[in-house]
Amino acid sequence: MTKYNLPDLPYDYGALEPHISGAIMQLHHDKHHKAYVEGANRTMDQLHEARTREDFSQVGALSHALAFHISGHVLHSLFWQNLGPQAGGRPTGALAQAIDRDFGNFEHFRKQLTQVATTIMGSGWAALVFDPVTKRLGTTQIHDHQSEITQGGVPLLVLDAWEHAYYLQYKNEKAKFFDAVWNVWNWNDVARRFEAAQKLDLALEGKVTVP
Repeated sequence: MTKYNLPDLPYDYGALEPHISGAIMQLHHDKHHKAYVEGANRTMDQLHEARTREDFSQVGALSHALAFHISGHVLHSLFWQNLGPQAGGRPTGALAQAIDRDFGNFEHFRKQLTQVATTIMGSGWAALVFDPVTKRLGTTQIHDHQSEITQGGVPLLVLDAWEHAYYLQYKNEKAKFFDAVWNVWNWNDVARRFEAAQKLDLALEGKVTVP
């Protein structure tokens, strides 16, 4: 069976300092992300075994576990690529224009995404998403790893709001982490994802008409 693999970080552990410490990046990638990859592969093996035995009594629980682990793997993989050394600043081009159109301006977008992250109850993520139905950008809360996102919505930029993403460096002052991360967003990566997402067509009848 196809196995999920832990991707290498595209930069050194300490490349995002002082905004995100090397110790956090090593722990976050090598322990937490790795655990989701291993959990996904383990659950896939369990599902395969259940099919082989024709025992489907636990398929619901296994499917739920698989969604949790795979979503954790996907979100962390996106997160590493959304970040970058010598990055930050503001987006340009089509992405910047879309942010101005859909949020009013960049500062409104920054405040909205940060507030989305800050107000998550428990563990989860904040995300900038592209809605292929309305062809517009929006933000969303992703509780744990896989709920609350609009179906069909494509995540372009994700912000990890789980404690393991910041506690080693920022303790209980998570708002400081959410502010610091704006210094290391890789807008080139987000722009590439935005360009690709715009090509998605869900082929729905009666699509929303946006004035």
